Amino acid sequence: MKIVELGVQAYLPTWQAMKDFTNARATDTEDELWIVEHPGVFTQGIAGKPEHELNIESMPIVKTDRGGQITYHGPGQLIIYCLIDLKRLGIGVKKMVAIIESAIIELLDLYQIQAHLEEGAPGVYVNHAKIAALGLKVKHGKTYHGLSLNIDMDLALFSQINPCGYQGLKVTQMQDLADNKINFSKVAKQLTQLLTHHITRAQ
Repeated sequence: MKIVELGVQAYLPTWQAMKDFTNARATDTEDELWIVEHPGVFTQGIAGKPEHELNIESMPIVKTDRGGQITYHGPGQLIIYCLIDLKRLGIGVKKMVAIIESAIIELLDLYQIQAHLEEGAPGVYVNHAKIAALGLKVKHGKTYHGLSLNIDMDLALFSQINPCGYQGLKVTQMQDLADNKINFSKVAKQLTQLLTHHITRAQ
């Protein structure tokens, strides 16, 4: 598994780079996890419904090709894009979603944050407030897009939408749930290690 640290990158060129990477992959291309932060942007999933755009003022909405509904990305939110060959692993997208969710729950447990799943609502929650979202695109058995984990960001922007298409859904973040200051880079490293472990074990 190759880990690629991209720093802060605009959403649109990163999305294009994911598509280009996926289209150019050969059967032996190494899987990659991309670590990135995005400047403020709302992204709408392929089945997104405009009624979930409540009060968006001065920020773009990007219509993407991932699954799921609308969400917000911004500084202080960890994004990990999962460029994984599911066909080579011999697993389906539901298994990949479960792997991502399990890795996030394990990561949060390291910080004594007790997280859980919500039936029928992908992502990871703490006390029924969403702390991590995920959305994947599968093309020719290969995934791109991935997960977002709220670490220390401006959660007020989520009030401009129904997060992930759920009216009144509360959101939370690691910094509000932990006793000590959360180190973004450390969390990114820990989560990519957990993801790598889970994905390797799935083979």
